[in-house]
Amino acid sequence: MTAEALPAELARAIVQIARTPRLLVACDYDGTLAPIVPNPEQARPMTESVGALRSLAGLHETTTAVISGRALRDLATLSRLPSEVHLVGSHGSEFDIGFVHALDDRARNLHRRLEIELERLTGTDEGIFLEVKPASIAVHTRRAEPDIARRVQDAVRTGPCTWDGVQVTEGKQVIELAVVQTDKGRALDVLRHQVGATAAVFVGDDVTDEKAFARLSGPDLGVKVGPGETLAGFRIADPTEVGMVLAFVLEERRNWLYGEQAPPIERLTMLASERSVALLTPEARLTWLCHPEPDSAAVFADLLGGASAGHFSITPERGGLPLGQRYLPGTMTAETRWSGLLVTDYLDHDVRDHRTDLVRVVSGTAQAVVEFAPRPEFAQVQVRLVPSDDGLRVLGTSDPVTLRAPGVDWEITSDGMHDTARAIITPTPERSVVLELRCGTNDLAPHQIPERDRAARAAAHWTDWLDGLSLPPVEKDLVARSALTLRGLCHGDTGAIMAAATTSLPEELGGIRNWDYRYCWLRDGAMTAKALVSVGSTDEAEGFLRWLHGVLATLPGPELLHPLYTIAGTTLPAEAVIDTLPGYAGSRPVRVGNLANQQVQLDVFGPVVDLVAALSEARGKLTDDDWRMVCAMAEAVARRWHEPDHGIWEERHRPRHHVYSKVMCWLTIDRAVKLAELYGREPEPSWPGLRDQIATDVLTNGWNDDIRSYTTAYDGTDLDAATLLIGMVGLLDPSDERFHATVTATEAELRSGSTVYRYHRDDGLPGNEGGFHLCAAWMIEAYLLTGRRTEAEDLFAQIVDAAGPTGLLPEEYDPVAERSLGNHPQAYSHLGLIRCAQLLSG
Repeated sequence: MTAEALPAELARAIVQIARTPRLLVACDYDGTLAPIVPNPEQARPMTESVGALRSLAGLHETTTAVISGRALRDLATLSRLPSEVHLVGSHGSEFDIGFVHALDDRARNLHRRLEIELERLTGTDEGIFLEVKPASIAVHTRRAEPDIARRVQDAVRTGPCTWDGVQVTEGKQVIELAVVQTDKGRALDVLRHQVGATAAVFVGDDVTDEKAFARLSGPDLGVKVGPGETLAGFRIADPTEVGMVLAFVLEERRNWLYGEQAPPIERLTMLASERSVALLTPEARLTWLCHPEPDSAAVFADLLGGASAGHFSITPERGGLPLGQRYLPGTMTAETRWSGLLVTDYLDHDVRDHRTDLVRVVSGTAQAVVEFAPRPEFAQVQVRLVPSDDGLRVLGTSDPVTLRAPGVDWEITSDGMHDTARAIITPTPERSVVLELRCGTNDLAPHQIPERDRAARAAAHWTDWLDGLSLPPVEKDLVARSALTLRGLCHGDTGAIMAAATTSLPEELGGIRNWDYRYCWLRDGAMTAKALVSVGSTDEAEGFLRWLHGVLATLPGPELLHPLYTIAGTTLPAEAVIDTLPGYAGSRPVRVGNLANQQVQLDVFGPVVDLVAALSEARGKLTDDDWRMVCAMAEAVARRWHEPDHGIWEERHRPRHHVYSKVMCWLTIDRAVKLAELYGREPEPSWPGLRDQIATDVLTNGWNDDIRSYTTAYDGTDLDAATLLIGMVGLLDPSDERFHATVTATEAELRSGSTVYRYHRDDGLPGNEGGFHLCAAWMIEAYLLTGRRTEAEDLFAQIVDAAGPTGLLPEEYDPVAERSLGNHPQAYSHLGLIRCAQLLSG
């Protein structure tokens, strides 16, 4: 079924309504699902319509129903519709088969009187048929001679139709007399309320269906079948076209909910500049870009909502799969190649504040199709595109957006809410076509610097930085890509470091574990900065600590730090759901913000002070500002280390005494003591004793003799991969048999082939998740600390194999389905890979 088979306006309306968060699709039966036939008992539904209704009913957040004038029992018997499709009989008076028992004595007596009187009036007239239903009686005159039909209709209208308590509904050659309220419009409202529909489709042919059409409003869609006056917005010819309409609704709804072909997460390629990130699919489709900051609303959210949520695509006109995608060596510039066509993408660095400039260069000899569909604010605002000789201007946005494309001839189409521009371009060996997306300006004028020079400048920004690093020989190219990726997650203007480039990529396909990672966690940011210090780059750590000093300046003390902040260093707004987006591969909800912002996470001080120690060693000095911060964080630990918290994994239930959090509190004090010794600072006299006190507490209360392991928390027997850090940071000597036992127990409980899970306990959320690359990296380090190099090398090789073709890793890996999961690219995964390569090289 394609849109071309339907009127263009109707097809556009279907495309729009198919994107509603919760859809109700309802139809009449006779004359709609089933053709009108001389004998009503032979009216069978069209096979195509039944199949479409059944399939629609099986979709997420989609409800289907048939609202008919027939008695519910007869409707169920005749239609043979599956149980997934709701049936409503007697023009809306029967919502279940046992309805008749709900009639009171008055209604039952009236029903008996009606039946007696109607049998008397119709007598033995040939062609007249009485259909007795639980709450009504229908007088059918379709098979009677015209004069007999008129006489019976007049007698019924002037007789029983006038009785008190009788509700009359007239249709095509039928008069129905009910003893309760009957109204297809009311029935539609009842269904809408029951399922919480945000929009409804109703298809009908009869006069009685007009009451349903009258209830439609806003985004709703009414379709009239056949001739006659109607309140419906659209008209089709017959039940055959009903099947076509339902099939097209199904196609569009399914595509919107689940995506035509969601690209594997690890195959997405990140572009980056000093202040922006973007994601490309393997087919060079711009699928994700936020503006003005990476944690702002998306301008292109195809990744989470399909084409209707915004994309910028370039493909060969003749079609075909790309031959491959790669980064130019040592850069964040991506190339996607087809036979005869090359698309080169990069984010420009030298732009003003609050600008995002993406340059796309189309080279080769093959014609290419360009589709430009910006959808600012996660596709929640109306967009118009205005062409000019130099390109396109986007109207309807709070921040200006333009596409410079001189000489390109655009065809503009609209779905009623958003415009989309399409063009065919023809590069030549002598002249590439350059398309410049400019967010944050109305300027379409030529750039002062030629594109070739800007491309070289963008590449040099990364290659010059990479040349200054000291990389381990094991998997050197992949480590270089990991370092570039971590650098790309650093925000140059502020110093903040994102945990990942995306929101709501699922930890389980179709599940609800979809979180927003576009913010700066103190823990993640410190660990990322330390990884970059370890390969020889200190600028990112300096920037991160400056950002953190700015955050601390707004607080009375570090004990009041939130676990995470926006890139600007402000507290996050409330976590919200964008229910107009179906999510990656149907994984909902799509979230913006993160409730972890409100949690207590006492481990955050450890990674920050550990970063200060690593940075001070690299630069040969400890600054006064950093020392004051170390002292303040040690003081915060002294006040709060004995409290329960939510832990590194931010579980959304009651706090516990997490072993990992206590270990990080110990690390804070340990590094503070060592910094004081190394750099001649005056430590608090209580610190050495406090360090010993925390260690004794952890070693005593964290160990469980029954399972021979350190556990997640003091109050349980469950295991957690983060507990491995007890030996990795030096609180427990790695040669201690208790650490060896913990590694063995964690391996047995949490390792699954090529990955390691965080834990297997009930964390209060439904569904499952994959194994974490960071946890696998910790296991590799633990193997090496306990003399198990062969196992370490084997597990590392499997992490390497999980990387995408351009070398990127998301958060997780599902070893059963053999697919990647979680936000992408993930800082944790890449810093873990760097650490393992360093250890294996040493």
